[in-house]
Amino acid sequence: MDFGEIIFKLSQSFPRDETFNLTSQIRRASDSIGLNISEGSILQSKPEFKKFLGYTTRSLAETVTCLYKAKNRNYISEEEFRALYNESYNLMNQIIAFRNQLKD
Repeated sequence: MDFGEIIFKLSQSFPRDETFNLTSQIRRASDSIGLNISEGSILQSKPEFKKFLGYTTRSLAETVTCLYKAKNRNYISEEEFRALYNESYNLMNQIIAFRNQLKD
């Protein structure tokens, strides 16, 4: 959830003409990370929870793609991109390790 809040704050500085494009997309993708974990963890079987963790990793990958677009459009610096990319990489590894730990 913290990662989603960081992305939200970062996207507040995107140009106004991106409001319904990249700004909206990166916010929805980053919010979906925590939301999918939450949804999948309540009253679900382990295989179903694993499926939601798969959705989580896809949302994280989508967020990273949006970060690339923001960097390429000069909305964020290389330094901001690198820090968020590294955080994304760490989150991805944690999610995948957790998912692999779940037994069916």
